[in-house]
Amino acid sequence: MTLTELRYIVAVARERHFGHAATTCFVSQSTLSIGVRKLEDELGMPLFERSRNEVTLTAKGEQIIEQAQRVLEEIDVIKQMAESGKGPLVGALRIGAIHTIGPYLFPGLIPVLHEQAPEMPLLVQENYTANLTILLKQGQLDVIIISYPYEEPGIETLPLYDEPFVVVVPSAHPWAGKRTISREILPEENIMLLGAGNCFRDQVLDFCPDCLQASQKDIGLQQTLEGSSLETIRHMVMSGIGISVFPATAAGAHEYSHRLLAVKRLSGKQPLRRVALAWRKSFPRRQAIETLTTAIRQLDLSSVKMLQDLLH
Repeated sequence: MTLTELRYIVAVARERHFGHAATTCFVSQSTLSIGVRKLEDELGMPLFERSRNEVTLTAKGEQIIEQAQRVLEEIDVIKQMAESGKGPLVGALRIGAIHTIGPYLFPGLIPVLHEQAPEMPLLVQENYTANLTILLKQGQLDVIIISYPYEEPGIETLPLYDEPFVVVVPSAHPWAGKRTISREILPEENIMLLGAGNCFRDQVLDFCPDCLQASQKDIGLQQTLEGSSLETIRHMVMSGIGISVFPATAAGAHEYSHRLLAVKRLSGKQPLRRVALAWRKSFPRRQAIETLTTAIRQLDLSSVKMLQDLLH
């Protein structure tokens, strides 16, 4: 039994597909399959039920995969402890962020952090919250940037800033001349939302439930947005197809769009999201987290309210 074989079975359990698992492990499918079969032979039992279209875990296989995951996490702790012996600000920091934060945070963060910790480069990744959480727990990421609500066993969080939502409309739209826009009138327009499963979409619908019906006025249009990014929606708003709601940091991006796009605050109590860091409680490079936090709080992010020393 080897650590490589444990990584193979954990990857297969995560991907539910031998080919996809092999890709994530950077090996051929035959190499991965041989390794999995070798481990199953050593254990004297199958870990997976294989069919043409699906890979599922056996009852005993599920228990063994969970234990394998714990072993790999402990191995990662050992590696991190060794790295921290060189200094907590030496060596790459693997950081993930959700899609609606990463593109608007990383461009400003990376140069600031490089100045403060030049021997700690960032390895960055963008993904959905659920996927980032899996990668964090598996030790493939050191820290992630998400928005609340967020609570996971064994994970510590620290709130960074509160970010308001704004409305983006075409510059020729009648609302472009308004100072603020009431949330009650949003459903009157063709509003474009991110696809299901995106936490920002859920946050928009929390403060404007009727926006869901408004987004479905043109089913074909909303279907084209499934899996799309805020940047895709921004360009569609600029072209005049409809309006949308953005986090403030995203709305301020790309100065070239201002002549085709108007950004408007919502009237009344401002809907917002709280953005936070999350990391494993066992992560030994505490100073790296503190340095990252300090760097983020030094950024000039559009319209956000930075939070100081608030533990969730």
